[in-house]
Amino acid sequence: MLHLLCKDPESPNNGSPTLYYDDVSDTYLLQGWRIVDPERLASIRIPEHEIVVEFPKRLLRLFPSEAGESHIRATP
Repeated sequence: MLHLLCKDPESPNNGSPTLYYDDVSDTYLLQGWRIVDPERLASIRIPEHEIVVEFPKRLLRLFPSEAGESHIRATP
């Protein structure tokens, strides 16, 4: 099941970036801004089955740590 953990509090439309936690696969999903700048994309090797997204540094403070911290869930 997916759990909404946080949304960028400074997002102009409150839509993204957004971080989710999947308790079935024990993984995180990050919704962010699609990178379309060819110069930036050319500097990274991206396999066909992957995509690169961008998010602001301010969102990092909302990420859970591996030190056993509970997930901080966003309020709807």
